[in-house]
This record gives sequence, structure tokens and C-alpha cells, in this order.
Amino acid sequence: MSKQGLLAVLTVALSLMYHNARVGEALVQSPTEQTPVIVAFGDSLTSGPGLEPGQTYPALLQRKIEAKGYKFRVVNAGVSGDTSTRALGRLDNALVPEARILILALGINDGLRGVPVTTVERNLTTVIERARSRKIEVLLCAMEAPPVDGFRYTAEFHRMFTRLATRYDLPLVPFFLYDVAGDPALNLPDRIHPNSEGHKLIAEAVWTHLEPMLVRISG
Repeated sequence: MSKQGLLAVLTVALSLMYHNARVGEALVQSPTEQTPVIVAFGDSLTSGPGLEPGQTYPALLQRKIEAKGYKFRVVNAGVSGDTSTRALGRLDNALVPEARILILALGINDGLRGVPVTTVERNLTTVIERARSRKIEVLLCAMEAPPVDGFRYTAEFHRMFTRLATRYDLPLVPFFLYDVAGDPALNLPDRIHPNSEGHKLIAEAVWTHLEPMLVRISG
């Protein structure tokens, strides 16, 4: 990661350390039709606190899917403040029967708290393996940890996502806040959460890796 990127991550981290994250309810409902489902499973970066539901990156992905003619339904299963451990408790409810793809975007809250990398990796491994056991493909989104617990921790946290992607042969989205974190024009007044413009960039970053999956599954 470049010095500029690391500074942006640190800026967000210092703000989050003094922010009381709200734990909301996942917007997961069983579909009323048999359309294949894409579950966006994450924290506040997915749920989009302060935004209208249609402004979040999962909703923007839905528009792209419809514009391209793919037959998939995106479900926003983001809960603000979730760590990888907490998210495990709601994973089974999130993996609805129609789920075909899981966008896994967790870990940043673990990194901010200095949760041992071994713990985070074990949790993410459980998510990946549980999804795969149900024949659900996984799109892994890398997160970064600021050096609040030392640069060695930050480096190991970074390597964890590459390791998981390699081990399970998963498509990997690089840290999607790289061009968003620390930019006032792309974040809400709290300077923590991406605004609607920030979510547009997140959607673009995810779409680059998601569309090939849709092509393969649809074919």
C-alpha cells in the first residue's frame, strides 16, 4: 500500500476509534421469487448508514445488473459495527436458499480493534467454507488495518486476504476504500462513512470482479 493510501486508512481508523458504531438489523428477507440472489455480507461499509437504501453499493450493483440484463437479485446484508465474529452469528440467516454469490466484505472493524489475525482468518474461513458447502460462490473484498497495533500487524492483516483468495481460488476485490477514505467529497460529515458518491466508487470496484462471476453463472 502506498503512503497516501495508508494515511487515508489511518484517518478513518482514528475517527472510528471514537465513533460508537450502530448495530442495525440486516436487510435480509427471503425472496418471494426464485431469482438467484447475491448476498452483500458486511458491516457499515455495506449497510450505508446515513444513506437512502438506494444509494448503497449493493443497490447500485442491482441497477448495473438490471441494465446488463442479468437475472440476479442483490440483498444488502450489512450491519454497522459488525466484526467477523459477530457476523458469524447471523451468517446462516443471510445465506438464503436462493443465494448463488456471497460478497464477503468484513474485517475492517476487527482491524481497528487489533483482533488477532488468526482469529479473523479463522472466522472468514468459516464464512467461505460454509458458503461453499451450499454451492455459493464467494467474492472476497480485502480490508486494511491501520498501524494502531503496529506495522507488523497491518502487514499480516493485508496478507491474510491474499492468502485466503489463493487458498480458495477466490476473486479478490482490493481495498475498496482506497480512493474513498480520507476524501471529504466522498464521505459523510462524520468523515467515517462513504457518502453516495463514495458508494458509487465502491460499486465500480466490486462490479469489476462481480460481472465475470455473473457471466459464468448465467452461462
